[in-house]
Amino acid sequence: MIYDELCRFYKNFKGRKCIIGYSFAGRPIFAFHVGDDFGRQYISTYAIHGREWITARLGIRHIVRPSDCGGWIIPLVNPDGACISSTIDPMWKANARGVDLNVNFDAGWGTGKFNTRRRGGENCIGDHPFSESESSALAAFTLKIAPFVTFSFHTKGGEIYWEFRGKGDKNGATLLSKATGYSVRTLYGSAGGYKDWCICKLGIPAYTIECGDDGLKHPLTNLSALKSCFGALKYFTENYEK
Repeated sequence: MIYDELCRFYKNFKGRKCIIGYSFAGRPIFAFHVGDDFGRQYISTYAIHGREWITARLGIRHIVRPSDCGGWIIPLVNPDGACISSTIDPMWKANARGVDLNVNFDAGWGTGKFNTRRRGGENCIGDHPFSESESSALAAFTLKIAPFVTFSFHTKGGEIYWEFRGKGDKNGATLLSKATGYSVRTLYGSAGGYKDWCICKLGIPAYTIECGDDGLKHPLTNLSALKSCFGALKYFTENYEK
């Protein structure tokens, strides 16, 4: 399973690393620092949805082939969900409490088109913003690092989202589009995501990158389907100016 793979990678990683928190089932959420220790820093997240665990392998690739700009990479935000997807229900997106972590942030919480309070494999908003240990840990770590930009890698669709309720920076999305070949899109009817929170509460650019062609089926298992994203962080950090 990807969780076991990441545990081994964390143990053997010689650079700066930390555990930002723990999942509901007590699994650590690992973070790895790459690039320059000084200057502006970014945060890049992966596998906040369980069935999108393949993006954790993309995160590992971004660790071993980093850009010069400093940043923190969190390959597996939702370790419990990834384990559930790998062993019980391949389509499971939520955490072990049946809460969809990417609708649990304080950014229009509960106002998304498909939001529900019913626990299950997807779309449950939780009891209140940051009710889940995973989303709370990611938010606290983000506030601590104070990044200049954040990235959220998901599957699938070959699209890039950059805006939340009239705010955001499309210029960075255009750079990511050049790096990946993906289309820049505005997403309607969605709320409570990590990207949304970074844009509206922290006032920083934030991007969701939906990796892989939309014709592929969940869960993706082949990292080569995400190859368009291999150099995305490097290209962005080398060319973005604000």
